[in-house]
Amino acid sequence: MTSPSSSSPILPREIEAIFERGELLAAIAQDHQSGDVLMLAWMNREALMLTLERSRVTYWSRSRGELWEKGLTSGHTQRLISLSYDCDGDAVLLHVEQVGAACHTGEKSCFHRRIDPQS
Repeated sequence: MTSPSSSSPILPREIEAIFERGELLAAIAQDHQSGDVLMLAWMNREALMLTLERSRVTYWSRSRGELWEKGLTSGHTQRLISLSYDCDGDAVLLHVEQVGAACHTGEKSCFHRRIDPQS
């Protein structure tokens, strides 16, 4: 992975504060056409900056301890269409163009399991 360029976008102070504390940003990927929630992953500052600069969604893998560009090995890519962040600045919503399955199990969405409430 390459480092973000010197002409990187300026991040809102709420998001910068998350990274200054050494925390990760929750990143929710949503299909920009259907509105389906596809997955939840994590971003560090470098992952967010790379995503904004290249429009290819990059996450931080907590299990592997490294950057992970979605679809780099599987071909199931996510192209960033737009990004918004929540009122606390600790989560981002990525509207993406999903190619292939979003879930590593081959499902369209990682949220394919249900728990029904009691009646």
